[in-house]
Amino acid sequence: MIKTPDIIVSVLYILGIVTVGLWAGLGGRRRPGRKRKGTSSSDYFLAGKSLRWPMIGLALFATNISCLHLVSLAQSGFDTGLLSGNFEWMAAFTLILLALFFAPFYIRSNVSTLPDFLERRYNRACRDWLTFVSILSAIIIHIAFSLLTGGIVLENLFGIDMYTSVTVIAVITAVYTIIGGLRAVVVTESIQTVVLVAGAVVITVACFTKMGGWHSMVATLQETHHMEKLSILRPHGDSSGLPWYAVFLGYPVLGIWYWCADQTIVQRVLGARDADHARTGALFCGFIKILPVFIFIVPGLMAYTLSQKGLLDIHTLQTVGADGKTFTNSKSIYTLMITQLVPTGLAGIIVAALLSGLMSQVSGALNSISTLVSFDLYKRWWPAADERQLVKVGRIAAGIALVFSIFLLPLLNHYGSIFNGINDIIAHIAPPITCVFVLGVFWKRASARAAQVTLLAGSLLGALVYTLNKLYPHTAMAAIPFMMMAFYLFVACLVLQVVLSLVFPMEHTAESAGLYWKSPLEPLHDKGWKGLANYKFLSLLLLAVMIVLYWLFRGEHKVQRYGMVTGLRTDKVVYYEQLHTAVWPGVLKKIEECNIQNYSIYLQNIDGKYFLFSYFEYVGADFDADMKKMAADSTTQRWWRETAPTQIPLPEAAASGQTWTNMKEVFHTH
Repeated sequence: MIKTPDIIVSVLYILGIVTVGLWAGLGGRRRPGRKRKGTSSSDYFLAGKSLRWPMIGLALFATNISCLHLVSLAQSGFDTGLLSGNFEWMAAFTLILLALFFAPFYIRSNVSTLPDFLERRYNRACRDWLTFVSILSAIIIHIAFSLLTGGIVLENLFGIDMYTSVTVIAVITAVYTIIGGLRAVVVTESIQTVVLVAGAVVITVACFTKMGGWHSMVATLQETHHMEKLSILRPHGDSSGLPWYAVFLGYPVLGIWYWCADQTIVQRVLGARDADHARTGALFCGFIKILPVFIFIVPGLMAYTLSQKGLLDIHTLQTVGADGKTFTNSKSIYTLMITQLVPTGLAGIIVAALLSGLMSQVSGALNSISTLVSFDLYKRWWPAADERQLVKVGRIAAGIALVFSIFLLPLLNHYGSIFNGINDIIAHIAPPITCVFVLGVFWKRASARAAQVTLLAGSLLGALVYTLNKLYPHTAMAAIPFMMMAFYLFVACLVLQVVLSLVFPMEHTAESAGLYWKSPLEPLHDKGWKGLANYKFLSLLLLAVMIVLYWLFRGEHKVQRYGMVTGLRTDKVVYYEQLHTAVWPGVLKKIEECNIQNYSIYLQNIDGKYFLFSYFEYVGADFDADMKKMAADSTTQRWWRETAPTQIPLPEAAASGQTWTNMKEVFHTH
């Protein structure tokens, strides 16, 4: 529970942001003779196409980063270290694609929504399907999940019922979003981004100070044998289910949909003054996306090392299972960090940052939903609708979507890991949409009928795979990492659309004939601004920075060498040798699956006493997870059970309860 000064800071912040949102949306200080803002659909939905690159970049970042990110990324930092940083840093590569190829294309096409683009490029059926998917994903992913995470945090901090606190915040956000439109959203998002980052920096500094710095954290990870937490790239077979190849193959499928083909995100780009502002804004967001690893994930990793050193009390998060093992529910680790590490007063800034993320995500999604409903649904059935009617319908749609999102909260609350749950859902939604957009923008022969079938069949296939994996979680298909599943589904959609496009050729209209790049290099012919602000220079710079960061945090999975010496009962020597012959081959096969190599056992008679000298090398990334996997094997269990009575631990090892020792390397020759 936070204290009264922090509550005051949080309340003042909410009042301030609502005031700014209403001021921005309703026109603020109107210029003499200028038409009242907010009355035209272009003003309301696309901010009159007047947005400059700083606001675009900050708004993109704010819409992406929510309370969900602050809480779930801290949790993932606590559980798996830097691994989830891939979802932040890989976004930079996708934003480069947005800046170079997609943003100028959308601006040139002069579309108001992405479904509108699909109709011009393909047909009306594609537009309708994308509209439906976009609205549904905005409600579930951008609003409902964010509200759920925010409700959990606010309940822990204020002691208010989760659904009550979420409803209040949602209504407050809806006030300035529904009234003010995209201009209110973008202005408030820009402010909230600064507050959000400031709050995250405060808790990061608090963690660093308590831990004693980076080197102290690394030393603790070494002591606990969890150096893999500093690696953003993991090897094949990693217990996380996210090996490096799954990241590089699967993320582009998710990323292109999210950053280049999702209305909630791309709407900020559609509101740009021109292509240069759109491109630079997207690249600016790419540079900002470097920060979350250090200010969202690293604090969670430090919380883990602090708990290992006894500097962070996590007993309130721990429960003991029926098997006697302790389980840590790390979903609330962020609120624990706030209450234990942040001084009174500053905690209010952190809470304001959480509210910023929550309100940004919800406001951006509400505005996108209102745009889709007004332009892609209402105007289709009532083409004579005037500007005021479109704005009114958009506001009503946003209100209905918000209510529906709140009703979804009890259902979504069953997810164990909210962050993984969202990405799992996206992995089954994104493939057909990514496929249709990529081929539509880059391939002249991509046909309307092929796109229509791909969208429908790909979506149904994704839904079927997702349902089967949840109903039958122990099958081989369910064991496939969700990022790899996204890649496989994308390949299936790609093959389907290419084959159908060849079977049913595209008959271009005068409009669709100009809605694809004649070659991948065509969008790069635009010279852009001169100097350091040039989009080509910024793209190369961002690419270079990301390559360097991945190289620095790639992780070096050094060999860990373990040794053990035990005595062997003299009367059990023959039995041990027989057991070794019968059982050990099966054990050896299992331990090789668990990233253990060069396992050696030596039997030596010294002065009439028998000793076993055992040695192995561990080359994996998660020692504890691999040991649990090995311990679950029946053959290994038999080996341990039947060899235990034959051995006599050395006195020192028996006293400490530890037999295996992680040996320090003095020298090693190859």
